[in-house]
Amino acid sequence: MAEVKNFRDYSRNFRDADAPDEETGASFSREPSYQEKIRNHRLIVFYRTIFLLIAAVAIIAFIYVNWHNKVYSESRVLSSTSLTGMSGVTVLPLGQNIIRYSKDGINCMSADGRALWNMTYDMQAPVVRICGETVAVGDYNGNTIYVANSQGTLGSFGTNLPIRDFCVSSQGVVAVILDDDDITRIKLFDTSGKELAAIKATMANSGYPTSMSLSPNAELLAVCYLKESGGSILTGVTFFNFGAVGQNETDNMVSSFKYEDTIIPYDVFLDSSTNMAVSDKSIVFYKGEDVPNDPVVNEIGETEIMSVYNNEDYAGIICAGTAEEGAYKLTVYNTSGKDILEKYFDLDYTDMFFSDDQFVVYNDKHWQLYGIDGTLRFEGEFDESIKAIIPGPSRNRFTIVTADSIDQIELR
Repeated sequence: MAEVKNFRDYSRNFRDADAPDEETGASFSREPSYQEKIRNHRLIVFYRTIFLLIAAVAIIAFIYVNWHNKVYSESRVLSSTSLTGMSGVTVLPLGQNIIRYSKDGINCMSADGRALWNMTYDMQAPVVRICGETVAVGDYNGNTIYVANSQGTLGSFGTNLPIRDFCVSSQGVVAVILDDDDITRIKLFDTSGKELAAIKATMANSGYPTSMSLSPNAELLAVCYLKESGGSILTGVTFFNFGAVGQNETDNMVSSFKYEDTIIPYDVFLDSSTNMAVSDKSIVFYKGEDVPNDPVVNEIGETEIMSVYNNEDYAGIICAGTAEEGAYKLTVYNTSGKDILEKYFDLDYTDMFFSDDQFVVYNDKHWQLYGIDGTLRFEGEFDESIKAIIPGPSRNRFTIVTADSIDQIELR
């Protein structure tokens, strides 16, 4: 084994070996060792790989940003399917499928017009509630609720008290407000009609339920109660947990919040951990998978809310606009309760929806597609009156439902 006893002399001799010869002027240098050559080669390969990866990421990011923010100039019909039986029906989206309902029944079709399922009934005032790809339909003041999803019918059940309101989870669990004279009962049923839970409310105690919603997994129930207190009105938002956490709480109640001089007519779960309550004064977001808490309050002042729309990622509140900026004002919130967009527009809308970081505003003759940043990406007109626009399998494809056809279109 080689040994260096005096490193200073060894180092000096090593440096002198590279110095030019004083007599001849020639210089001598040490040839790189085999290990050094391998090391240098590996460094070159490493830096070249890093450069190529950075370039690839930059190219992909450039392509994605351009695709994500693409502005379209035309639409093309990919397919068209004839429709019949559209008289007197209301059309709604169920995921990417289509449901039609009336006083006589409800049915579901795919985007290419294939019949998926059908349920008949006789209702005077049918009410439809949707969560994800699950739908429930019941008769206001009636006694029967039908439940289905995109794959097929799930069941139906009857109640022994008149139905005042109801909501459904993505699993098919239904919460129903039932009128029992001086007592209002809230009951949860599965699709076979088995009673899962029951809550009793009176005006003197908790108040009258003005709205309620189930989380998609049916573990949380939010109920907004309105009552009189000291000559003024008071609304309480109460959360019940029917999972493991709520079993240790009285009546499964895990949190509650009170708001004076406030009415909350609309409450909804955006996802299993985000609830939104819309009042005449504010938009309130609650967070928590087990115990909704930490409300984020967005005051709206004296502005009158005209419409509320949401999906699992965003909530949109439409109010009256101004003559200078636009007839309508849309405020978009994310699931943290932060307002991320204020957009004025003039289209005399009848509906809107969010889909894939975009939103569509439309009426029976015109429609507008916006990015979630408020950029107008497409504006178009229809040759005939439409009943609904439904998002398709990609961000530039949509299903248009008219009185006599289903058209699948693509934006370019």
